[in-house]
Amino acid sequence: MTATPATAATSAVNPVLRVAPAAPAEAAAHFRSALAFHADASDVAAALAAGGDPGFVVLDSRSTESWDQGHVPGAIHLPTALIPEQAEQLLDKDVPVVTYCWGPGCNGAARAALALAELGYRVKEMLGGFEYWVREGFAFETREGRERRDADPLTAPADAENCGC
Repeated sequence: MTATPATAATSAVNPVLRVAPAAPAEAAAHFRSALAFHADASDVAAALAAGGDPGFVVLDSRSTESWDQGHVPGAIHLPTALIPEQAEQLLDKDVPVVTYCWGPGCNGAARAALALAELGYRVKEMLGGFEYWVREGFAFETREGRERRDADPLTAPADAENCGC
């Protein structure tokens, strides 16, 4: 696509268009690829709530202290540093693994996913981590038992099962 003078002038001033959007085929490949590597907390919660085998396991890669503060019900606890020596005892390479850590400001889930991928596991990272699991109002377990907090209206739709996306 050739830029018209008006488009060129707009993109020089507009920080969003300073770098032109990718061609549709390139964009589709990029976003398809991103979805191959990521799942969000609401999709993970919906798959787990559906009952039966969701087709994946959830792995919490945080410390024991963090795990005790709260974790996704049914998750496997395996701190990233222990993945090389313990993954084979806890995980089946035929079952995809969804990793999570604290939240979007932490790359622990990505480090855990990398360690697992290097061992031959199929992995996805849960975007938002434990923080968004809790903020979206999903139940979690602590050393004292099961808890749930009200959903944060900035992260979860009010009065709806899901955001519709």
